[in-house]
Amino acid sequence: MDFDLTDEQRRLQNKARQFAQNELLPHATRWDRNGEFPRDLVRKMGEAGLLGSTVPREYGGLGTDRVTNGLIVEELARGDSNLSLLAYGTLYEMLSLASEELKREWAPLVAKGERFLGIALTEPQSGSDAANVQTRAERRGDVYLANGVKNCVSILNADGWTMLARTGTQTGPRGISMFLLHRETPGLIISSPKSDMGGRAVPRGSLTLEDARIPAAHLMGQENHGFYYIMDTFDYNRALIGLMCIGAARQSLEETIQYVQGRQSFGRPISTNQGVSFPVAEAETYLELARNLCFKVLWLRDNDHPHRKETAMCKWWVPQICVEIIHQCLLIHGHYGYSQDLPLEQRLRDVLGWEIGDGTAQIQKLIIARELIGKDFVG
Repeated sequence: MDFDLTDEQRRLQNKARQFAQNELLPHATRWDRNGEFPRDLVRKMGEAGLLGSTVPREYGGLGTDRVTNGLIVEELARGDSNLSLLAYGTLYEMLSLASEELKREWAPLVAKGERFLGIALTEPQSGSDAANVQTRAERRGDVYLANGVKNCVSILNADGWTMLARTGTQTGPRGISMFLLHRETPGLIISSPKSDMGGRAVPRGSLTLEDARIPAAHLMGQENHGFYYIMDTFDYNRALIGLMCIGAARQSLEETIQYVQGRQSFGRPISTNQGVSFPVAEAETYLELARNLCFKVLWLRDNDHPHRKETAMCKWWVPQICVEIIHQCLLIHGHYGYSQDLPLEQRLRDVLGWEIGDGTAQIQKLIIARELIGKDFVG
């Protein structure tokens, strides 16, 4: 691995950092309080080339590698981790499986911030049991009629979702297909957002499909292969989740360092106390280790090397350590940190949700153990 960045990577990293500091950070608290989604600002992110960076140039993107995408996500998350979700290259990774017609329609709009996608995977009876999909889609001429319920749908205010539905007769992961489900699909009922602790600008909710008419052309990839497509995408997505959490924790740590240098107690800066300076040193160490792990996964992905074990490590450990770092930053600020006057409590709520979303720690440890010991020996 080469730890140096190219000139282009540095340029995009700096652009994302400036955008986060100037356009996202000053307003993130308001968006959280009001459950507001700043669509005009998302378009501005697209115009700056910060969305859909991995979208090929022929479809209106920058055609960057995944490491560069990770740099952008990390920097945007310093301003608002919620909106950094929209910069995930995995949104295009799944869209790349669609027909040429769909890619020509959606990819340029995703890159410009005119449209954005969420994921509709989880169902009431299947959380971590992702292969236990009960929603069915049956082919009827040039449409699929879909029936079922998707809950905990990510980015409920999206323009569409990549959705899994059972199209075959097999049980388990086989017989599941992936579709591009448009928000305006006839027969689709969209719930009100859930009252989550965090993630309020990009809320979760439920989708109910009652003979929803999905065009057959919206099938993504081969029929009955959808589960494997989305699991492969998660192997990339989980590293981006880690970097998103790191961005929020890094911003919190830098704000805390500035605070402890200026805060006086007993006639001297509180940074002179080891009870303050040691947690800061520990946080910096953990963030550096976590960041290296996440970028290793993206490097492995870019170079077509196996990375399932490493990305599972990213998912269970990095959000957990980032929650603890933000927690320590909050405590160092005392009651100021506990109040809503500072953004620390919001970041704590937002990042905490990623200890659950996209696979719990228990599932990730199971993946790691199976990679190390073997599936036949780990239940």
